[in-house]
Amino acid sequence: MPLLSRSERRLHRCLRGALGGTGHRFERPGTCGIINGMSEELEIEPREAASQPIRVLIVDNDRAVADTMSESLERMGYECVTATSGPEGKRHIQQESYDVVVTDLVMDGVDGMELLALSRQVLPGAEVIMVTGHASVPKAVEAMQQGAFNFLEKPVTTKRLRAVTDRAADAVRLRRQNLELNQRLDERFGFEGIIYASQEMQNVLERVRRIAPTDATVLIAGESGTGKELIAQAIHQNSPRKGKRMVPLNCAAVAENLVESELFGHVRGSFTDAHNDRVGAFEYANGGTLFLDEVGDMPLATQTKLLRVLEEHLITRVGDNKQIKVNVRVLSATHHRLEEFIEQGRFRRDLYYRLKVVTVELPPLRKRREDIVPLVDHFRKQFNKRHHKSVKGIAPTVTRRLYAYDWPGNVRQLRNAIETMVVLDVDGVLDLDDLPPELADAPAAAETGPAAAAPF
Repeated sequence: MPLLSRSERRLHRCLRGALGGTGHRFERPGTCGIINGMSEELEIEPREAASQPIRVLIVDNDRAVADTMSESLERMGYECVTATSGPEGKRHIQQESYDVVVTDLVMDGVDGMELLALSRQVLPGAEVIMVTGHASVPKAVEAMQQGAFNFLEKPVTTKRLRAVTDRAADAVRLRRQNLELNQRLDERFGFEGIIYASQEMQNVLERVRRIAPTDATVLIAGESGTGKELIAQAIHQNSPRKGKRMVPLNCAAVAENLVESELFGHVRGSFTDAHNDRVGAFEYANGGTLFLDEVGDMPLATQTKLLRVLEEHLITRVGDNKQIKVNVRVLSATHHRLEEFIEQGRFRRDLYYRLKVVTVELPPLRKRREDIVPLVDHFRKQFNKRHHKSVKGIAPTVTRRLYAYDWPGNVRQLRNAIETMVVLDVDGVLDLDDLPPELADAPAAAETGPAAAAPF
């Protein structure tokens, strides 16, 4: 069974190469023996400990089996904790952090499948190994389909226990390395793919870093094209919910009579053309994040129902009476001034305060011109690759023109302008003749402006 997917391994190699890292090679020494009573045929030295030791939780109703497995793995350098019942194992998972969980499949009270589900929820970075008797092998295979790393069939040999635990530990270590490399890349090249150089965006991202690990609702405000959905994605990807879905819903793009169905779902026959039951955005995003873009355009009647969902965490599908519990973090965005909408009676004041536990204000591009140069270079490279072009640079006069323009459409307009220029270019350098019409007559910045020294 592979430790990580091909894409994850490729990511690790790319990140390692980008930072000049060498990575680590993990040796897997072999051994023989039978757990619980059988002597080992071969003793080997513990493997070299990583910078962060691997913590292993062993859960088995039979104390002797649990202690023997613990002793065997401790000799290999692992930190082991034992639990002799399902409920005790559950408490350990809820209260402490582990990298590998080795659990018996069949136990009284709380069985291995329940511990697997809990581990995936509470310890998303941990690997779970099932221990099973021959009669329970089909159940163990089902557990692997639900996310278990592997299973061990009784009687468990020392060799097999150590080999499978080593592979699980290697997967954990590799993910740790990828996380560390990603964090180092963020420090050098930006945060979650957000390209910036200005102090204004640095302040925004520092705020995002503080609020992302929480479960607070966030209102992202800013003009159209400033990158509100990118900020929402950064919050989600740096939150405990990153392993679940982020579901975007543009409230302005949905017909008013269908907004409730899109949010809460509907049952068959609840309205014309409702031929089947349909899951809404809240249910689909359960456990993850729901991003409500252009929330200011939501109908007032739907605003009332949304407020109740945020307070009670219960939804009701259109045409149904059954309430469904949901666990969703809500991020919302708008380019409107919602305070003005409240005064006009177009937006509920109580919903406004419920949505803006934390607010992130995105400045327009004209107020963070230092970001224009790195964004232009990023888009040039991006569209070179997409359109099989080889634009190698931008003329200084064009750079000054781009810097001086006010960009009413913000980053989205800049991106579209650079794509147009790259597509139409014929000589490998973006010059004045490549500018789109709205920029052709725009005044250029002074020769001494910040863009004059742009490193293209």
